[in-house]
Amino acid sequence: MANSDSAKRVPSRRSQTAGSEAQQHLLRAAADLFYREGVRAVGVDAVVERAGVNKMSLYRQFSSKDDLVVAYLEQSDEQFFRRFDESLAKHPGEPRKQITQYVEDLAGRASKEDYRGCPFVNVSTEFPDPAHPARLCVLNNKTKLMERLIALCTEAGARDPGELANALALLIEGIYASSQTYGPGCGPIAVAPRVAEQLVALACGEAPVK
Repeated sequence: MANSDSAKRVPSRRSQTAGSEAQQHLLRAAADLFYREGVRAVGVDAVVERAGVNKMSLYRQFSSKDDLVVAYLEQSDEQFFRRFDESLAKHPGEPRKQITQYVEDLAGRASKEDYRGCPFVNVSTEFPDPAHPARLCVLNNKTKLMERLIALCTEAGARDPGELANALALLIEGIYASSQTYGPGCGPIAVAPRVAEQLVALACGEAPVK
């Protein structure tokens, strides 16, 4: 009898697989809708419809819409730093080139027609409460980015790594904003890689790049 009760409590492999697939469908749908239309504008019904599952499946995987938003941001964070590392991998052991390469790659993405800016910046404008779980995800992403930038600037030999990292962070945020205000491929985005190169040269005691 005990074995029978235990068997009832353990989900079958088939049900676990189905749950995992539903979760992935929901995350893909949420990521697309949240990024393109905004979190506040998208209801769970729209996510469920796009994912092709029922609402019960959503609440089996995520306890609330906020939980789904956090999962979306955690996935976005993984994608963000995967792209960051891919940029750096183009110039192993050359931190100055790695910095400018990252800005160049970001400028390229921000010049695409379907680019909607940084998902973390977008979400931060929708949730004014800094204690909201979504805002904590934003803070986590930006804190990690700053740590990575400071490490790179230190390796590059900057006189003041923190100051250079702050300047680069400002440039990066400017790319995000310009993509939505001036538009994809605009002048401010086009000059961003050159500006990054000049910032690095100045901070490392070299002649400015002309």
